[in-house]
Amino acid sequence: MKKVGLGIAVVLALVLLGGFVMNQLGGVAKTAQVGDCAQISGALDDPKYTALDCASEKANVKIAKVLPWNETKCPSGGMDYSTYTGDSTLCLMPNFVEGACYGQNSDTGIAKVDCTTKDSVKVAKVLTGKTDRAACGESRAAVFPEPAVTFCLERGDQHQ
Repeated sequence: MKKVGLGIAVVLALVLLGGFVMNQLGGVAKTAQVGDCAQISGALDDPKYTALDCASEKANVKIAKVLPWNETKCPSGGMDYSTYTGDSTLCLMPNFVEGACYGQNSDTGIAKVDCTTKDSVKVAKVLTGKTDRAACGESRAAVFPEPAVTFCLERGDQHQ
């Protein structure tokens, strides 16, 4: 296994950028539920939220938690969640799929790509129900506490 470097940091930063993007959207929190997936597109210029089935190739975020209107702090103890604050707060996490690779996308921030793509990041494991960095071994762990999930991430373009 190769150590994960700059590519992973860039991809994770783009996922977290979704927090700023979501602050630009209105009305989404009223209908959104935990476990729902969506695609954020339009980046920072003209962000759009499109609800999608989680199995969709384009679904790049998943709603981890919906907080009441007067609560704005997402769970802590792992990676920072992207957030949308409106009528309620949505805590968003990446909709990573085990075995898939992700890379930068100018419209959506992050998107599935072929694993041969330069600086792509491969999701080596998805450990649902666990917040266990050690389970990733030498891979980079991206841990979200609620719902508990650990993503083990590696450089995709170095496994070919």
